[in-house]
Amino acid sequence: CEEIDLGESSGPRTICSGLRAFYATADEVASGRLVLVVANLKPRKMAGVSSEGMVLCASSPAHDVVKFVEVPPGSAPGDRVSFEGRPEEPAASPAQVTKKKMAETVIFGGQLVTVKNDDKSAVCTFKGESAMVITGKGKCTAPVPAGYTVA
Repeated sequence: CEEIDLGESSGPRTICSGLRAFYATADEVASGRLVLVVANLKPRKMAGVSSEGMVLCASSPAHDVVKFVEVPPGSAPGDRVSFEGRPEEPAASPAQVTKKKMAETVIFGGQLVTVKNDDKSAVCTFKGESAMVITGKGKCTAPVPAGYTVA
């Protein structure tokens, strides 16, 4: 598990990601990089620890390659993500996310996917159409080819 600063006055959150298996050293996972976190999930026990969010990564169809979703330059802890061309709505509470099964349908339902950007990365999208963006800063990408699932 990692301590991740989300720009909240309460301090960093503990988030269990299971990503260490995909990186050679712990430094590659917790190297001070900015990561994208789904912060409006109810805390969940993982390996006996309360995990308070989920780090978004792009994963190959075989789930043998997993890479962090990368935020655009100039991003900061606490920046909000939206989808290009879709109305920006207030963030759902953890209770609303659970009740409406948002995580199951959007995150775990395969609706977040990568599409071609350039030779080095792919843009993260909702259903392959609306780019995941941080308003005023740019699109969120992953260093993977098109066709990966983001979760």
